[in-house]
Amino acid sequence: MSKAFTTEDSHSDDADEPEIEVPVNVKNYMTPGGFAALQSEMQHLLRDERPKMVEIVSWAAGNGDRSENGDYLYGKKRLREIDRRLRYLTKRLESAEVVDPKKQQGLDRVFFGATVTYAKEDDSEHTVTLVGPDEADVNKGKISWLSPVARALLKARVGDEVEVRMAGGSERLEVTAIKYIVT
Repeated sequence: MSKAFTTEDSHSDDADEPEIEVPVNVKNYMTPGGFAALQSEMQHLLRDERPKMVEIVSWAAGNGDRSENGDYLYGKKRLREIDRRLRYLTKRLESAEVVDPKKQQGLDRVFFGATVTYAKEDDSEHTVTLVGPDEADVNKGKISWLSPVARALLKARVGDEVEVRMAGGSERLEVTAIKYIVT
């Protein structure tokens, strides 16, 4: 099939980071820090990355045969990745509902933005912060409020036991501390 009849989305090239799939009709909650990080990434792509790639592609296009021109082909691919990420960031930022954890009501319960310490059945303790899907980073203790663990913890109080149901079975967690920290 001719390239003229393919769509941009039909390319198999992946962007640097996968886009997060969020269920339809679910609010796009973000902390102020997460919102600022996405805005910063968007500005970096618009001001720095994209103009550099456009310059490289323009220069490479002037070198003649584009079918075997690595700089041109890579540059076009990278431009598609940048544009795809910009569209994604624009949609996420437009639909974002920024929730400031320090303004949260009911500080004795677990809600979006809470930093929760819980004990598992094996007596190990874990501390996680409930954030938006775009901010989640398990290595930093930030989990999406849509994750099974976060869903189980929502509305719990210190001392409550909750049950987390996952593909491998279920597990009981006991909430030992709740804090609301600005991220």
